[in-house]
Amino acid sequence: MAYAIFKTGGKQYRVQEGDTISVDKLPVSADDEINFSEVLLINDGSATKVGAPVVEGAGVTAKVIEQHRGKKGVAFKFKRRKGFHKTIGFRHHLTKLQITGISA
Repeated sequence: MAYAIFKTGGKQYRVQEGDTISVDKLPVSADDEINFSEVLLINDGSATKVGAPVVEGAGVTAKVIEQHRGKKGVAFKFKRRKGFHKTIGFRHHLTKLQITGISA
């Protein structure tokens, strides 16, 4: 089974063809194709290529499914013995991708 590790938004993702992942928001609209050229590792089932720092000529192609927001997170601030506590909620802006191809 072929897989690749690519980098976007300061994070690394291990993907196979057909996977659906959520990454940090990208400036694209739904149903667009996007290509990631910053591939760090690629495995075709028998051989593994490791980049230094990236694999030359490799790419991961994905279809944008939707722009959405993640689950609610909580930031709780507290200072002991001062009577201070503050709760702030936030939701990350994400892009959902479906991996359509891995090229070496």
